[in-house]
Amino acid sequence: MSLAVDVFTVDEHDELNVLDVPEGQSDLAGFESWRTAVWGSDAVRSLGTRFFPVLADGDLKVAPHQVGDFVRECALVRSSIELVAPSTDPAKSHAEYVRQISQRLKNIEEAARRAQSVSGGVIIW
Repeated sequence: MSLAVDVFTVDEHDELNVLDVPEGQSDLAGFESWRTAVWGSDAVRSLGTRFFPVLADGDLKVAPHQVGDFVRECALVRSSIELVAPSTDPAKSHAEYVRQISQRLKNIEEAARRAQSVSGGVIIW
């Protein structure tokens, strides 16, 4: 299983409407195991994050009014990506983890920018 990142809007009945992923974009946000190994890891928590650690226990829904804060948190994680990437997996090098996390974080950042452009939110599930 993989985690997906999507943009949503809320209609007049408070129903969530998940938007289609634009052509040329990706909704991949990491492997299911990344809920705890990456996004909810002690390394990410040590940065003072509040959104990403939610993934350790469930899905993350960033409300439209929180997306600006989420974008800043993404930038914080990106600035510390070397720290965030696991380095103890014998099956994969630290550099490979950095590359993969960077790409999935890029997908999340792009979704957050799309959300801002439609006054929507972000969901990672």
